[in-house]
Amino acid sequence: MSGSVLPSELQSGIAGLIEGVPAKELARRSLQLSLDYRGGKNSERAVRDNLDVAAYATARLPATYAAIAAVLGELKTRAPNFAPESLLDMGAGPGTASWAVADAWPQLNSVAMLDCSSPFLAVAEKLARASLSPALRNATLTLGDLASTPLNARYELVVAAYALAEMSGNVADRAIQLWNACGGALVIVEPGTPAGFDHILSARAALLASDARIVAPCPSAYPCPIKAPDWCHFAQRLPRSRAHMRAKHAVVPFEDEKFSYLVVARDEIVLAPTTARIVAPPRATKPSLQLRLCTQGGIVERAVLKRDKAAFKAVAKKRWGDAL
Repeated sequence: MSGSVLPSELQSGIAGLIEGVPAKELARRSLQLSLDYRGGKNSERAVRDNLDVAAYATARLPATYAAIAAVLGELKTRAPNFAPESLLDMGAGPGTASWAVADAWPQLNSVAMLDCSSPFLAVAEKLARASLSPALRNATLTLGDLASTPLNARYELVVAAYALAEMSGNVADRAIQLWNACGGALVIVEPGTPAGFDHILSARAALLASDARIVAPCPSAYPCPIKAPDWCHFAQRLPRSRAHMRAKHAVVPFEDEKFSYLVVARDEIVLAPTTARIVAPPRATKPSLQLRLCTQGGIVERAVLKRDKAAFKAVAKKRWGDAL
């Protein structure tokens, strides 16, 4: 999967958020947010003020942006003619998904962000106003959640990134609400954990029952062959800024964000064919490249021999998460 660095104006906006904040305080806030999330707190309870949002934007936003950008890249590959002009960013937080969508489709005309955290929305608005994208600069921001806010409009693209599990109510019901507001494609991204994948599975079952077509990661709508204790997830590597490293007390200049995801679409969207997806890091051996694939026939292990030059060339640069 291909990733993406943050747009320069977003990087500048984040730098402005932490200007004057002592490094120790930023690190302390980042650590507390991590502990809160691991303890089961959702964003509106874990984030208390603008300093918390600044810590989140420094320590977490780059990773979530990279994961979302990778998923949007899969949507663009499978639906090359899909060019959304309207976006609903559900559970927008500081607007991470909106920035990724605006970068992927510069012709985007309108952005609606919905979140139940006032500190998140305040920072989302501040960051968006500095964007080069007119759609982001003129975004509509609404304080609320999916349970209390009617979605009366239809959007060509709906994104719920790291948000579905945090919404009140049944995951499957919330997925259907999002689908009903979607006129083109729906993108759901969750943490790459067993719990995150369970939420994806619940949404997948409900959406397939509502005649949604799977775009990715599954090659088609067959029953998911992955069983516990395994789970379907992928990873996106991204560079760490100096502020990011200080906030996390990190010594390695990169990190790997693990995520699970689902993209579904309406029938009108034309999809390029795919037959399999690589669901584990490829393993290189002396005679071959070993691939673990999700296919219509289940999970299969394939060895592509180096002596089969045409076949090996076709897969040599493929990575975990890529489609075949």
